[in-house]
Amino acid sequence: MPLFEIETDAHIIITWSADDKGAVGMATQCYPEEAVRRITKRPRDSWVISKATLGITQSKSDPCAMARDCLSQASGDKVHAVRLYMQKTGTDLEQARKAIESNMAMGW
Repeated sequence: MPLFEIETDAHIIITWSADDKGAVGMATQCYPEEAVRRITKRPRDSWVISKATLGITQSKSDPCAMARDCLSQASGDKVHAVRLYMQKTGTDLEQARKAIESNMAMGW
């Protein structure tokens, strides 16, 4: 069964379907308020997404390692660790809080 890429107003859907009509039908069933903008039959039955296309580039530091380092420097003080993480990475408050809290939950 072929793999199709269907682009709507707000989504890109990757799905298997017997034909174009079936793929479009699936997209309109899932997102009836969106128009199908483009449909492409993929040449193979696998899908690859480039991280660079999505804006995810290789960073020199591991976010979890950075969060653990900030927690260590802050002696486990969450608020101080969040501030340190924001300073070192340039992330906003919400992202820094998530990084620190997720690493605290992992047993810092």
